Amino acid sequence: MPQPDPTKENKMATAEVLTIDKPANWSAPNSYMISTEDLWKTYDMGSEQVHALRGINLRIQRNEYVAIMGPSGSGKSTLMNLIGCLDSPSKGQYWLNGQLVSELDDDELARIRNREIGFVFQTFNLLARATSLHNVELPLIYAGVPSEQRTQRAKETLTAVGMESRMNHKPNELSGGQRQRVAIARALVNKPAIILADEPTGNLDSQTGNEIMALFDRLHSEGNTIVLVTHEHDIAEYAHRIIYIKDGVVAKDEVKR
Repeated sequence: MPQPDPTKENKMATAEVLTIDKPANWSAPNSYMISTEDLWKTYDMGSEQVHALRGINLRIQRNEYVAIMGPSGSGKSTLMNLIGCLDSPSKGQYWLNGQLVSELDDDELARIRNREIGFVFQTFNLLARATSLHNVELPLIYAGVPSEQRTQRAKETLTAVGMESRMNHKPNELSGGQRQRVAIARALVNKPAIILADEPTGNLDSQTGNEIMALFDRLHSEGNTIVLVTHEHDIAEYAHRIIYIKDGVVAKDEVKR
């Protein structure tokens, strides 16, 4: 019986290693807006371990417009929480805007969130008793911006999203689309490194959703980096790149031509 050729075995092993979702031209993480390397998130469920993420390797450039898609339980929400510095990985490294953030403590992560990330949520997350202006001012208050300066910046940002006539209205006096515009203004007011939007049209009718997505298109054209988490294909199509997550890994990464 012929003996196996060890050279062929080594080539096969190498080929298998290269099939993971890490490109051959993997460059320095600090040259990207978002960079993850072998990112894992594991939860202890009694005697069982659940691996929500299984070694994610990801690079997102500055001024990219990226959609992250995946079915329920795929790990896309877990990945969003790590990208948004709302949680820390169990293993691996994450760089945001050139800074290694995967090993920071909770207080340091909070500072990074306020300075570098603008969040837009499906449920808006606005303070019910506060005006649009005060809701948009909140990140500036946490950042220690003086009162007069933060009011001016909040007004300018609300004007930029078409809400100049609703600055003194509270959320219950606004439509869903108007509330989302206020939420987008709040995300923008600190001039963050990235805008992280989680199902931003999920509570809106289709026409209002299209208006909000047109606003994201404009923000991207003005130089903002946008990461959009969605399960809706028509919403993901607005992005210029779609990353599909399945079973905690990158199943597909498509750049639209």
